[in-house]
Amino acid sequence: MKKFVAAIDAINERTGRIFCFALAMLNFIVVFEVILRYFFNKPTIYNFELTIMLYALHFMITAAFALLHSSHVSIDIIINRLSQRNQLLLELVGYILFFFPFTVILLYQGTKFAATSWIQMERSWSVWAPPLYPIKTVLPLTMLLLLLQGVSIFVKKLHLLLKGDTL
Repeated sequence: MKKFVAAIDAINERTGRIFCFALAMLNFIVVFEVILRYFFNKPTIYNFELTIMLYALHFMITAAFALLHSSHVSIDIIINRLSQRNQLLLELVGYILFFFPFTVILLYQGTKFAATSWIQMERSWSVWAPPLYPIKTVLPLTMLLLLLQGVSIFVKKLHLLLKGDTL
C-alpha cells in the first residue's frame, strides 16, 4: 500500500511541477499580445482563446497537486477544536460523503463530455477556430488525478487513525 500511495503522490507532484510552467507561458502570451496591440496596433486573433485554454489547463491539471500539498481552501474553525482522532474521522467521513461521489460523477460526466467533443471533432466558434477536444479532455484527466490523490490521502488518514503513524 505504501508504494501505491507513494506512486500516486509522485504522479501528482510531477504533474504539478510540469504544468506550473503553463502560467509562465500564459504571462508571456499576454505580454506579447499587449505589445503587439498597443505598440504595433497588430492584435492577434488567437490570443483571447489561447489564454483561456492555458489558464484552464493550469487551473484544472494542478488541482491534484494542490490537494497533495493541502493548498485548497478549507474552513478550520470547527475542525481545529477537535482532537486529532475526531479530526481524522471527520475528514474521512467528508471524503466518503462528498469528495469521492463528486469526483466520480465528474469523472464519468467529464469523460462523456470529452468523448462527445472528440467524436464531433469540436472546434471553437471564433475566427481562429482551435479544436476544443484537447482542452475538454483535461476535465476527466483532472478528475482522475484528483480521485487518485483523494484515495492516497484517504489511505494515509485511515492508516494514521488505525495505526497511529504515517505511511
